[in-house]
Amino acid sequence: MSKVSVRRTEAEWRARLTPEQYRVAREQGTEPPFRGAYWNHHDDGVYFCVGCDTPLFDSAEKFDSGTGWPSFYRPIERAFVATQKDFSHGMVREEVHCAVCGSHLGHVFDDVPHKKGRRYCINSASLRFMPRAEYAAWLEKRALDELSP
Repeated sequence: MSKVSVRRTEAEWRARLTPEQYRVAREQGTEPPFRGAYWNHHDDGVYFCVGCDTPLFDSAEKFDSGTGWPSFYRPIERAFVATQKDFSHGMVREEVHCAVCGSHLGHVFDDVPHKKGRRYCINSASLRFMPRAEYAAWLEKRALDELSP
């Protein structure tokens, strides 16, 4: 999959996203812990960006960090997530956003005790889940589309 820059007007973003998704993904908000749709979600599949439908995290890399937000050891493809320093709320953190559309996802931390990766602490409001079988069909369709003239 090639990296594409997605740009939308504010009206297009508001039409695409729910008010909560817009607040989190476009205004760098956060959802309350233990309330998002995916913090305690255990189905097998892939989590996509709500802003541009880029596959970001695989459920095989998800773990319970005890924080109340979905946590992942690593993204599916490092090129699809980007980070930048976040100095908000009197802290210095590393913000994670979708590299394809710029949507705010959450933050990443280096506090995973067994060093399987990092703790990508992601807002459920920034994600859309696709079950594994649907994801396999989605990948196959994309591959066929890329082969078509």
